[in-house]
Amino acid sequence: MRLVSIVMPAYNAEATIGLALGSIINQEADVAVEVIVVDDGSADRTPEIAESYDAVRVLRQANAGPAVARNRGAAQATGDVVVFIDSDCEASPGWLAEMLAPFADPSVTAVKGAYRTRQTALTARFVQLEYEDKYDRMASREHIDFVDTYSAAFRRDAFVASGGYSAAFDLPSAEDVDLSYRMASAGALMVFRPQAIVYHRHPDRLGAYLRKKARFASWRVLAVRRNPGKAISDSHTPQLMKVQALAAPAIPILAAATPFAPAAGIAAAALAGAFAASTVPFTAKAYRKDRAVGLASPVLLYLRGVAQGIGLVSGVIRVAFSAEASRSEAVAAPADRRTA
Repeated sequence: MRLVSIVMPAYNAEATIGLALGSIINQEADVAVEVIVVDDGSADRTPEIAESYDAVRVLRQANAGPAVARNRGAAQATGDVVVFIDSDCEASPGWLAEMLAPFADPSVTAVKGAYRTRQTALTARFVQLEYEDKYDRMASREHIDFVDTYSAAFRRDAFVASGGYSAAFDLPSAEDVDLSYRMASAGALMVFRPQAIVYHRHPDRLGAYLRKKARFASWRVLAVRRNPGKAISDSHTPQLMKVQALAAPAIPILAAATPFAPAAGIAAAALAGAFAASTVPFTAKAYRKDRAVGLASPVLLYLRGVAQGIGLVSGVIRVAFSAEASRSEAVAAPADRRTA
């Protein structure tokens, strides 16, 4: 029987890891499964909870970030396919079977699943519709170039040969973007499997959501610097989102400059009108699915754009002026091969 390895990095996840492990141990899939939890230096009961499951092997390490944890799990895995899931996710019963189905095609290297949520908070519902907007974009393509860590499967040999996730991303951020871009550029074929569903608790408070957006945008700068060919377009990111991230922060800056340069006020008004127009496609789609989210979308999209714009600026500054970032980029390939 085929052996598949499921790797779950975990850090201070005692509130969620039990549900996560329970959901993957009894998957409806005709394969043998090994489950590896890599505890990334948790200060709570995460490793003890994981060790209470007989079917789970627990690896412990000092805190080094999820990229290193995933690489270590993959290095210890013995299955021909390694599947990653996060410790705050709950897999649907058929998730693993759906993740493995595309590998019947020997040319497929990686598979991406999809998020759902049971949350009722407005912000969380907005986040879910954000994902679904991106899923619509990816579903229209035969192959994709982005596989999220929350539901990701790779042929293990290809994953190891790629160097795995970059240790330069020491926070949960854009390590999956960087790996996906690298593998796609090297010719790996990746596919989206929307039937492979995991449930997740998205940020349900606006402040937490905006902080996450800023952090991810900041780290994405490093991923794009390493993979400049993806700066213009990829299979995952709506083009309007990029425009909004640049336009939203500029509007208040131009407005503030109006007393000193009247033309700035005209530019701010024009940019605000263009931004409002850019929100129509997402707002209309959201309204059809969830009227409250649709009505709130223009404001939420603007705040998201501001947060992402701030994140992009901080990322550019860090990449341009941080000696540490430059060093990590220079040694990333050999270091990543060692961790994998």
